[in-house]
Amino acid sequence: MTRAHRLAAALLASAVFAPSPAAALVAELSQREIEVTTGFTGAELLVFGAKETAPADLVVAVRGPALPFVVRQKTRIAGIWVNGASEIFNTAPTFYAVASTRPLAEILPESERQRLRLGLDALPLRPEGRSDEARFREALVAIKVDAGLYLQEDGGVTLVGDRLFHTRVFLPPTVIPGPYRVDVLAVQEGRIIAARDVSLAVRRVGTSAEIWRFAHDHSWFYGFGAVLVAALAGWAGSVLFRRN
Repeated sequence: MTRAHRLAAALLASAVFAPSPAAALVAELSQREIEVTTGFTGAELLVFGAKETAPADLVVAVRGPALPFVVRQKTRIAGIWVNGASEIFNTAPTFYAVASTRPLAEILPESERQRLRLGLDALPLRPEGRSDEARFREALVAIKVDAGLYLQEDGGVTLVGDRLFHTRVFLPPTVIPGPYRVDVLAVQEGRIIAARDVSLAVRRVGTSAEIWRFAHDHSWFYGFGAVLVAALAGWAGSVLFRRN
């Protein structure tokens, strides 16, 4: 029996014997910490748990830390593409994934989805300038979706029998380290009847962590060193492959 199966069995047992209504939903992650190294190629996170037997839909949302993000519009001038208008989003989630047993629109009313920020259309993305909010917002979401950093999977949560559930979320290699939060909601007739949140840590380790720390603490020296190494590599290549 694998570790995931043992945890699932323990979760089911706690759901069966827990005396309080607060234990109507239990959830766990396959790992609580993801280490990012120089050879990091992404990680698959398994979210699983158990719910009570009452018919209910499940929604799982994974949120990463929020950071500023700049969206620039490309403009073609004299046949050359250059940066044109831009907008700054001060609090854009670096990672966001939501999965559900059915389409979100069928599980929760729009007002509730907006309040809980569930779904790509409900993310609170507001550009600083707001000159053309809808256009830049759509561009930001499209960029993140293409990079695998924003995901919405209707039907992505699988029910096993009456109680067990699971879903898989892939964190790409470009995922930003920091604190993550996993929310699991049980919904019945458009109303949340139980909720659980689990913390997840994504952190850099090894050489990758040292390089990242040096680049942020000593950005000037890091930039100068990168230029110097590139110049030396170019000079060495020209010497080695110089034609007589």
